[in-house]
Amino acid sequence: MYKSVILVSIAAVSLTACGATTRGAATGAAMGAAAGAVIGNNTGSGDAESGAIIGGVVGGAAGAYAGCRSEGGCRWTEDNPNQSRLYLDERANRYYYVNNRDGCTYWRNGEYRAC
Repeated sequence: MYKSVILVSIAAVSLTACGATTRGAATGAAMGAAAGAVIGNNTGSGDAESGAIIGGVVGGAAGAYAGCRSEGGCRWTEDNPNQSRLYLDERANRYYYVNNRDGCTYWRNGEYRAC
């Protein structure tokens, strides 16, 4: 069971790019895996491992999204007040925006660029 929890946590963290997103995903995955293990063990067939995997995936995704939104580092959208307009980085030939909360820049898809 613990091996599954660790694998789910690593997978959730590896899919993220910025600090708050990573912390949110790791926290969400750990909490989801623990809750899923308890629920899975106490219901149905008593399968704690499957519960931990499902809980970890759901918790990791929810935590990553919450962390991303709190930092303003999600994919660029016009209606996000924490994001500036798009600028073109001519060297990389990619668009980026400035996060108005922390002053860091992110690529249009939400990947961290620089501070």
